[in-house]
Amino acid sequence: MSRRSLLRALGAGAAGATLAGCGVPAAFVEPGDRAGHDSSATDHTLHFANWPLYIDTDDDNESKRPTLDAFSKRTGISVTYTEEINDNDEFFGKISPALMNRQQTGRDLIVISDWMAARFVRLGWVQEMDRAKQPNVAKYLDPQLRSPAFDEGRLHSVPWQSGITGIAYNRKRLGREIRSTGDLWADDLRGRVTLLSGLDESFALLMQGNGVDITRWTSDDFHEICEQTERRVRSKHIRRFTGNDYIKDLATGDVLACQAYSGDVIQLQADNPDIEFVVPEEGAELWAESLMIPNLARHKRNAERLIDHYYDPEIAAELATWVNYACPVPAARDILASSKDEETAALAEDPLIFPDDTMRQRLAIARDITSEERTDFAKKWNSIVGL
Repeated sequence: MSRRSLLRALGAGAAGATLAGCGVPAAFVEPGDRAGHDSSATDHTLHFANWPLYIDTDDDNESKRPTLDAFSKRTGISVTYTEEINDNDEFFGKISPALMNRQQTGRDLIVISDWMAARFVRLGWVQEMDRAKQPNVAKYLDPQLRSPAFDEGRLHSVPWQSGITGIAYNRKRLGREIRSTGDLWADDLRGRVTLLSGLDESFALLMQGNGVDITRWTSDDFHEICEQTERRVRSKHIRRFTGNDYIKDLATGDVLACQAYSGDVIQLQADNPDIEFVVPEEGAELWAESLMIPNLARHKRNAERLIDHYYDPEIAAELATWVNYACPVPAARDILASSKDEETAALAEDPLIFPDDTMRQRLAIARDITSEERTDFAKKWNSIVGL
């Protein structure tokens, strides 16, 4: 299942939205009630929950994780690492009962998509980090990711990896270039285009195609893309809505162009160099999946140290060579560029891992969907998608 998960149905998403809204004030946790007793000084352990296939592994022994093992060797902190996050809403449902009831989750560090992280921040379910104890984060975090609207100053979150939602297409099969979102609606692509089914994954790029500033989009902007998308579904221009199964459609040629994630396309290009990824002229969405420390975590200081470990450019570079998503530590680029291995050095020049200045000018972080908006918006979008 994709790390960039779907909003598969209204059920879990709507439940979370209701919980996050004003109707359940008891769910909100005041700042003074978020910290628990920190045992880090005497208990050199921590529990880190992440998505599958989202950390480097040893080529000869997949149970070994070199960057994580290096942290344990350097600090003496033993890390219990679980790949238990398969879907943002599913994971929300798993740990929300503990958080709303002011109980420990059993996890010191989690990784969730920023649109879900926004919900955690609004509910007061994650702790503010001590940046004075995270010098690498303070120094090396990508400036473009430093202050999203949901967490100004990144006080409660730190990007684990980043990425871009743009357009992927098979240039050889299509026989021409795609440069803008509007190019998806050309007649020769009728029935050969797919969009992402998840509301949070799909809406920003479509708005950008309309020239909208996604950092401050409005309800009218949302309803406009819904109307446009409905028309394109009725005319059968849009073949279907997908999760990460667009990868198969694009690889087989059933689809010629689609909404896609930058990290997936890097992997596809390894097998098929005719597949290209485009940041449209009107812009594309820059997103992150972020590290957060849940309330009452028993090893907050240990978790902060682990986060800072991954912001050492050497460590960030090692992780980037394995996951191939956009690296949130630009200084890692020079590390990779100096590698004697040609394949590794080439990653430093890949704009999907280290966006260049021209690409960055077209990237923006979308304002998140508020709790008040989510129920109605999800119902509307899912009716179009068929969820």
